[in-house]
Amino acid sequence: MTEQDVQEFVTKFAAAWAARDGEAFLRLWHPDGMLHSPLYDRPVAGKEFGRLTDFVNEVAPDLVWQLLDWTWRGDVVVVEWQTTRLRGGVRLDTRGVDRFRLCDGRIVEERVYTDTAPLRAAQRGERVEPLVRLTI
Repeated sequence: MTEQDVQEFVTKFAAAWAARDGEAFLRLWHPDGMLHSPLYDRPVAGKEFGRLTDFVNEVAPDLVWQLLDWTWRGDVVVVEWQTTRLRGGVRLDTRGVDRFRLCDGRIVEERVYTDTAPLRAAQRGERVEPLVRLTI
């Protein structure tokens, strides 16, 4: 893949998020592709992205996804992102990284890396507590 190919992919991916458009996501995915994310209870097939987008729009209608940076090597693209939404009147910001493996410009594998602790705490109505309190 060329830098232009990757730039086009990243632009389309960010646009799909901005529009929250299931059809745009489906066009990016190989039907046999697979998403692995700590946010869901199972892997998600590429052909399910229309329904997944509808689900995300339903459970998090105020979610805003923002592209922060990206890089690539060979058929692997890495995207750094941030999401923002309100939960119980409190702003919740989450950062993460998606690692994509592409074939012919379409996603065959995506792995999401993000800290789910703040989301889990917010779901329970709790604050995130540090694992270790430094005394240095």
